Amino acid sequence: MIEETASPPRWQQAPDGPGRISLSGRWTLAHALAIADQLRAMPENLTVVDASGIDRLDSAGVMQLMRFAQRRGLDSEHLRFSEEHAALVQVIEDVADDRPRRPRDYGFAAALERLGRATHLMVRNVVGLVGFTGENLVKLARTVREPRRFRLTATVSHMEQVGLDAVPLVALLSYLVGAVIAFLGSTILRDFGAEIYVVELVTIAFLREFAVLLTAIVLAGRTASAFTAQIGAMKAREEIDAIRTLGLDPVDLLVIPRLLALLVMLPLLTFVAMMAGLAGGMTVGAFDLDIPPQMYLARMHETMEVRHFVVGLSKAPVFAMIIGLIGCLEGLRVEGTAQSVGERTTSAVVQTISLVIVIDAMAALWFMHMDW
Repeated sequence: MIEETASPPRWQQAPDGPGRISLSGRWTLAHALAIADQLRAMPENLTVVDASGIDRLDSAGVMQLMRFAQRRGLDSEHLRFSEEHAALVQVIEDVADDRPRRPRDYGFAAALERLGRATHLMVRNVVGLVGFTGENLVKLARTVREPRRFRLTATVSHMEQVGLDAVPLVALLSYLVGAVIAFLGSTILRDFGAEIYVVELVTIAFLREFAVLLTAIVLAGRTASAFTAQIGAMKAREEIDAIRTLGLDPVDLLVIPRLLALLVMLPLLTFVAMMAGLAGGMTVGAFDLDIPPQMYLARMHETMEVRHFVVGLSKAPVFAMIIGLIGCLEGLRVEGTAQSVGERTTSAVVQTISLVIVIDAMAALWFMHMDW
């Protein structure tokens, strides 16, 4: 304390001009009152404040000088600090910068710029997903050649989480959607006396489209987000770096078991959704359309074709790859903060649902043109 009081803050007129002053002494919190007195005593017509001669400076002194310069209308070029204090001043400027943000430009050029940035980001995501897909295919082939790399326990655990735990939700949603489709179809077909064709409507719709699409959307929201959160939390806690330090491959350890679990369970869940949707349609037929279950099943047996079942089930592995790859890739892209985990989880859900719907629409058009 004796050392602090030995060199109080002071200012003096600089020899190179009347509007220039130079500061010296210790401009610290211990001299806050003395600093205020010195600042009030400074002349009005200042053009340059040279603070490079200050012996000791802390955040309190920087704040007082910055506020004084702001009151006198001096910008940062006219308030000069030494190189020793430059880092501290920069930090204080960043923290104390309360200028309002520049309003968003809604002009055509700004909209075009945002569109370009969004397109560039989308292309980067597509390229990253393609590269990640290739890496996983190579390592899956390596696992076939080297079976010791296969993680059976992890795969079975993920099969339980992805498949068995999702059966009640998938079955319930599919049953209700099947009932809704049958009810809406009967409302239209009743005017033509063709209520019996509700059987074909529900059967074809669920075998070809709705079962696999509903299942994929449910798993996109449920499983892709879980994969991203799990791997992202490991990335934030630096567990992935620890895995690499131990000489293990994070893809073999974390990604491939999840992919295999989805590849096995998504087709099985799709089959469950098909049966539940057909049951929902049969329920509406029995209680609202006066179609007994025996007649409903007989009509379904007569009109149902195996190709509809094959078309619907053939899309399940593709959707499983999309959900697993995007969920794991977004988890590996987490940057180490809780906010990044939330952002990547949201991005994984949006990407998987969007891509599943787009691919399903393209596949439906292709199968239609191929007359399958």
